[in-house]
Amino acid sequence: MQRILIKNLGEKSGEEVKILGRVINTRKLGNISFVLVQDYTGAVQTVWEMEINAKVGDAIEINGEVKAEERAKGGIEIHGKDIKIISTSIEELPFDLAKPNLNLQLTTLLDHRPLSLRHPKVQAIFRLYDLLLKNYDLAMREENFTEIKTPKLLEVASEGGANFFKINYFEKTAYLAQSPQFYKQIMVGVFERVFEIGPVFRAEPHFTTRHVNEYISLDAEMGFIENFTDVMKMFNKVLRKIFENIGEEGGEYLKIYGVEISEVPENIPSIKLSEIKKIIKEKYGYEVPKETDINPEGERLAGRYAKEEFNSDFIFITHYPWSDRPFYTMPDSDNPEETYGFDLLFKGLEIATGAQRIHLYDQLVENMKKKGVHSSGMEFYLDIFKFGMPPHGGWGLGSERIIQQILGLESIKEAVLFPRDVKRLSP
Repeated sequence: MQRILIKNLGEKSGEEVKILGRVINTRKLGNISFVLVQDYTGAVQTVWEMEINAKVGDAIEINGEVKAEERAKGGIEIHGKDIKIISTSIEELPFDLAKPNLNLQLTTLLDHRPLSLRHPKVQAIFRLYDLLLKNYDLAMREENFTEIKTPKLLEVASEGGANFFKINYFEKTAYLAQSPQFYKQIMVGVFERVFEIGPVFRAEPHFTTRHVNEYISLDAEMGFIENFTDVMKMFNKVLRKIFENIGEEGGEYLKIYGVEISEVPENIPSIKLSEIKKIIKEKYGYEVPKETDINPEGERLAGRYAKEEFNSDFIFITHYPWSDRPFYTMPDSDNPEETYGFDLLFKGLEIATGAQRIHLYDQLVENMKKKGVHSSGMEFYLDIFKFGMPPHGGWGLGSERIIQQILGLESIKEAVLFPRDVKRLSP
């Protein structure tokens, strides 16, 4: 008999079928046994008038008749006739995967990641994450962006500073990419509009709920802009499409966490950094420390302001200081101490950074000198600006932070399949 996927069982009412999957729960009521089985398309309850020895986690094959049952999930169940255990556990599970909630310490959850990922509630995180990646790809293509894949082994650190990983590369030292920045700017001169979904690496010794040392960045760069607001408008448009589609396609996963998808406004509110810092101080009695552009508490209060003032979960913070932004960020023509750089906050957490870039060779070199950035190893990047680069800008969007904020996860590490932090390189 040919295997039937669980999502297609509704078409087979009254028929005998074969399913393959994993046991995710078992229970007994008198002489009746119930086995909940999951495959990659869904879950179904199977009913047995005999003792069943299958355990949670077993990989099984079941033959039985599909019956309509209003009380069952999906309105159907399988009355089992034959069960075959394909593979079983040879040790006791370290925790109960049959419980609706795992309620594990984060360390335990991650130490046993290959097993905890089997739990339906944990799976829902990554089903939603899959929809995010899919819809970012679709939205960018609808706006005529071309997908690129850029090197992650570099001769020079892409962001400068100290937050990079060094590795041995044959007889040289190489660096893991902190972003695809140089390459996506170069590719603006080729395709004009480009995007990438790929890993980036940050050697930041953080112990927070919002940082990991390897994450998946959703990047974009676009040419022939008039100013940085063109980048923000495009970003706004793309984000709106993504959230609308996740809301439509991911309802069952959102329901598991008891949340609704946020509405992205047609025009996300925007405010200068200097102004929001004043508002935070006057409205909420909190002063952002002078040694930071804006700290996590400042972001949280900026998010609160966006909700109270604009009923928006999103807000753009613009005009970050020249001293705090990379050398390729375009300074404000009216106030060179500020830049045409922006962050996007979602529910009080920065999820993206973007800017208009410097596109003129002489201005770029001069800005590097002012910041004390040496050009050694960047010649391939700098030279392209000698050959007519258009005005351009773009963004980098932290994919895992989006999922963290949508679902209200306590730590970003819950939104990473196998997270890497200061102490974790396994599993």
